[in-house]
Amino acid sequence: MAELLKLSVAERKQTGKGPNRRLRATGMVPGVYYDQKGVNIPVKVEMVPLQKAWKTVSNTQVIDLVIDRDGKEETVKAMIWRLKYNPVKPQPIHVDFFGVDVEKPLKVMVPFVLEGTAPGVKLGGVLQQYREYMEVVAKPLDIPGHISVDISGLQMGDKIVVADLQLPEGVVPSTEENYSVLSCIAKGAAGTEEEEGEEAEVESEGEGGE
Repeated sequence: MAELLKLSVAERKQTGKGPNRRLRATGMVPGVYYDQKGVNIPVKVEMVPLQKAWKTVSNTQVIDLVIDRDGKEETVKAMIWRLKYNPVKPQPIHVDFFGVDVEKPLKVMVPFVLEGTAPGVKLGGVLQQYREYMEVVAKPLDIPGHISVDISGLQMGDKIVVADLQLPEGVVPSTEENYSVLSCIAKGAAGTEEEEGEEAEVESEGEGGE
């Protein structure tokens, strides 16, 4: 197993808005560690290492979370499940860690990353991307940071569906739906398709009403 990123946190003794506000003023971020057995531990973590970890692993990769509880350290496998930011300043104000069993598959949303240049775009077409993320099922250590979508062979009028994707070993879609991920369409076609879809919905509703 490859070496995992380590992030150190400490148990947080005081909770509530006041203590959390004072904690943030010192460059710390309040959070909670949740394990699969229902144990919740309030924690605090330094803001800068947390931001660096989030930039590296986001909420899809497993880390070694080192929890300090009264001077005793315990290292657990965890994921940064949620990171809440200040609505005004680009600073995290709360973080949730989720303890994982590396042998139990999880459902996780993984972002798409487009690779290559579509020939259809060079001919004047535009890429229409329908999904930014894909929900997959995989064991925690098998979850990829992103799913590559090769568009180097995409011609005008072509589309890429789930079945066309090359997923890493041990990673499968969460559903059997073979939905479209993106397509290369002629300029102006997107608006036309949307209008036709809306008209069809209106007609269908009218027929049902009668």
